[in-house]
This record gives sequence, C-alpha cells and structure tokens, in this order.
Amino acid sequence: MKRKLKNISVVLLLLLPAACMNHPKPNNAQGTVKKVQYTCPMHPQVLEDHPGTCPICGMTLIKKTGQASEGTNIDLHTVLMPVNSSVVSSVPAVSPALKTESDTLKADGYLDFDTRTFNNIAARFSGRIEKLYIKYAFEDIHSGERIMDIYSPDMVTAQLDLIYLVKNSPAETGLIHAARQRLLLLGMTTAKVAEIEKTRRAYYTLPLYSPYDGHVHDVAHSQMSTSAESMPTDYAQNLPLAIKEGMYIEKGQTLLNIVDPHRLWAILKIRQSAAGLVKLGQAVSINISDQDMAVNGKVNFIVPALQAGDKATSVRVYLDNMSHKMKVGSLVHASIATGSRTGLWLPRTAVIGLGHTEIAWLKKGNAYQAQQVQTGTQKADEIQITGGLTAADSVAVNGQYLADSEDFIKINSHE
Repeated sequence: MKRKLKNISVVLLLLLPAACMNHPKPNNAQGTVKKVQYTCPMHPQVLEDHPGTCPICGMTLIKKTGQASEGTNIDLHTVLMPVNSSVVSSVPAVSPALKTESDTLKADGYLDFDTRTFNNIAARFSGRIEKLYIKYAFEDIHSGERIMDIYSPDMVTAQLDLIYLVKNSPAETGLIHAARQRLLLLGMTTAKVAEIEKTRRAYYTLPLYSPYDGHVHDVAHSQMSTSAESMPTDYAQNLPLAIKEGMYIEKGQTLLNIVDPHRLWAILKIRQSAAGLVKLGQAVSINISDQDMAVNGKVNFIVPALQAGDKATSVRVYLDNMSHKMKVGSLVHASIATGSRTGLWLPRTAVIGLGHTEIAWLKKGNAYQAQQVQTGTQKADEIQITGGLTAADSVAVNGQYLADSEDFIKINSHE
C-alpha cells in the first residue's frame, strides 16, 4: 500500500511542471494597465499614485496621462540649438512658388490744372486801367471777349503821329507804314488802325481783348507762381482779382492768366524704391474717390528731379475733362501696370523685416531656422523672393508666430 502511494506521488510531481509550462500566459498587449499618476501644476516633481493635494503649496493634484508628447521624435541636437536662430514648432510650411505675376504699382496723388494750358495776358504798353470787365477769378472768358479798357499816353502819341502823317504828308508812305506797324505791334487791331486813318481821331482808351478760351486765374494766387508739383492752392474761394480799376500797369506786366479747364493732369507720387519700375507710356488706372469715378490714362511725364521737401518721384498723367466732372484738388488712387515678373513668390506673412535685412523661417527637420532672404516686388498678399531660397525649400507660412516682439533673431551674416 505504501509503495502505491509513493508511486502516485512521483507521477504527480512529474505532471505538475508540465501543467505549469502549458498554462496560457496573459496577453500583455491587452492586460497592461496604464499607471495613473497625479502631479502638481506648480511643482511637477511631486508625483503621487492617488488624488490629493500638493505637500508643497497645497494645490489639488491633477491627473498626469503619462503619454508621449507629439515632439518626442525630436532629437537632442535639435532641442539644444540656439533659440535666437531656430525654433521647434509645428506651424504650417509653404514652398516658394515659381510663377509669372503681373506687376501693378500702387500710387496716390491728386488732380491739378495742366499748366501747359496757362496763357498769360500781358500789357503791351503802360497806362492806367479805366474799366475792368472781368473782376473775379474763375470767371469764364472766350476768345475775343473784352477784358479791360486802358488809357495809355504812349498809345495816344502813336495814334497822333499816324494821323499827322496821313493828314500832312500823304506822300511819305514809308513813314506812314512805320507808324501803322507800331500801332499793330502794340496790340491795336487792323480794323482799329484803319478807322483811325479814316476818321483821323485818336482813341484815348483802348480795349484789351482775350485771345484764349477758358477761365481767369489771378497772377497773385495763380499756380504759375508756385512749384508745379506742389499741392495746389485752395481754388475753392472765388477771390477778387489783384488788378483794380484805376491801377497803373507797366509794359510787359502779366495781368492775369487764362486756364483751359478741359485739360487736367493727375500728379502721382512714387516712392523712391519703386521709381525705377515706372516707364513712359505705361497704362494707368485712376480712381477718384470723392467723385466715385474711374478714368484710364498713361504715364506721360516723369519729373526728373525731386521737389523741395518731397522724397517721392512725381509722375504726370494727362487727362481730358470735357465733362467738367473731375475737380482740381481731388485725391486719387492709381494703379500703374509696370509689366510682369517671373520668379519665386511667397505669402507676405512668411517674410519678416528686421530693418536692413529680411528673413524667412526655413524648415529643417522638426525645427525652423532663420534664413536671410532678398526680396523684390511686393503685392497685396505676396512678395517676390530674389535670393536666399529655392523652390525646393519650405518656410513657415506666418513667420510672426515664431518670433516674440522682444526676440533678437540671429542669422548667419550677423554674429
């Protein structure tokens, strides 16, 4: 009996290891339970396996997930790069696009009188103004219209000389012709001279007629006395003319100006950095905001010198104003078609200006590094890249997200 029990014990001892070896092992992939830890928001070195409060500051502990962060695949070299020249970030990136863009240059300016239509009315002889028929600026005047009557002792003497020769020396044709020519050169009409010879009576007041159509500008506040590219005088006030009845005038004195209101020009101000893009004949689209109208023209003249106190180049666009809808002094916004450019283009937000240099954040692996770039034409939402990047590079779409307002950004050319 004892021998049988001994045999059974030996069999059980042999079967027990085999049974243990065949026992199924738990699936670690399914049975692993994440260990929950709690930490203090202010003191991350405090770790507990149960909720509670921080032993340092007393704040309530929060659950720590223990999951790996999104940037755990960033190597140590990237993290240790200088923060003033590289930034670890996941902001979107964009590559420079190689394309051809039409060049449109924006410029502001104003409407002004075309000074080529300014015609001077000057006195051909000295005398006194007896009667003035045009008394205010901006009065309309037509060719042949009477402006004033002038008493001139010189003219009276010249008429009496002609009358004397015609009356007493009719055979002296040479002297008579010379006396007649003198009156004509002093501004008297042929019909008036013939009437003097016929009636043998001198006129003590002579009329002055306008040879031009337009409206009157006084010399005292005329644009002729100021710089052609300066802001125009306030023309809204219909000022009296500086010349008055009873005033004495001198030979050669400019009395007033006659301006053609049908011809204006727009004076556009171009910044110096873009002045080289403007050429004669380029198409210009002008928007007159206060008149709610748009007109088209072309670059007719580029002023070759800067005006005193003005750092912009002035460009003139000649305009027809036959409808009188355009008003002198109105501010205008213009677009000048300067051609097209083929090159690399980026969103304007991708380039950051640092004063004398400009940079873009070049993507290298999981980090962005400051890269100096050279730029060309700037448009409303794009900027041309002329150097520093290739079409295969990627840069941050918005570089401002990677730089603080107080950051010092370091590039290779600046130690």
